[in-house]
Amino acid sequence: MLVRRPRPKARLGSRRQPKESRAAILRAAVEEFSREGVAGARTDAIARAAHVNKALLYYYFRDKEALYDAVLDHVFGGLTEFVHDALACDRSPREKILAYAGAHFDYIAGHPLYPRIVQGEMSYAARERSRHFGRIVEKYFRPLFGRLAEILKQGSECGQFRPVNPFHFIPSMISMIVFYFTSAPVMRLMTKADPMTPERLAERRAAVLDFIAAALFATPQAAPRGVHK
Repeated sequence: MLVRRPRPKARLGSRRQPKESRAAILRAAVEEFSREGVAGARTDAIARAAHVNKALLYYYFRDKEALYDAVLDHVFGGLTEFVHDALACDRSPREKILAYAGAHFDYIAGHPLYPRIVQGEMSYAARERSRHFGRIVEKYFRPLFGRLAEILKQGSECGQFRPVNPFHFIPSMISMIVFYFTSAPVMRLMTKADPMTPERLAERRAAVLDFIAAALFATPQAAPRGVHK
């Protein structure tokens, strides 16, 4: 009688678990790129942190630039997916813009390393050293800007928003959402308190929504505290 031996489980770090192995590499790459930047990041450090060998890393990503490209898609694509419901919902322009701002804030709060990667990519782009930024702008930034500009237009036309120039208002709104996270180390030193506790994040989220409402709404109205994505 032939006895069948149980098939051994595939190890993370083998090609038999492509989804898990690729996800582990991306998580490790986010850590490495956020800490060291593109120039300083090392694929051997990423492979060790992901518990895979370098051969497997290069099986999924042909080189460090391809891995960095995938990290950028992971960061910006994740944001696009996360705010989609807020932008597509059947709500008034007031509710929609606050739902978007809240969702954007929640996404960054849940991924505190992402602003460092974005900041680093912006710096590379400013020095015309980025090979990726043009693609990121066309794939993620331009569509998001267009959808937000349309909401601003609708809100202005129906009298909910005061007239604003999207070219200026949208970057200002996003800066309000993002800057707190990029300045967290400075805030920690100045206040001797952790700006990333759940309580302080909730306070900041409410303050961001209140600020956007005060800057945009045609008639005074406090931002609803319970607005979510």
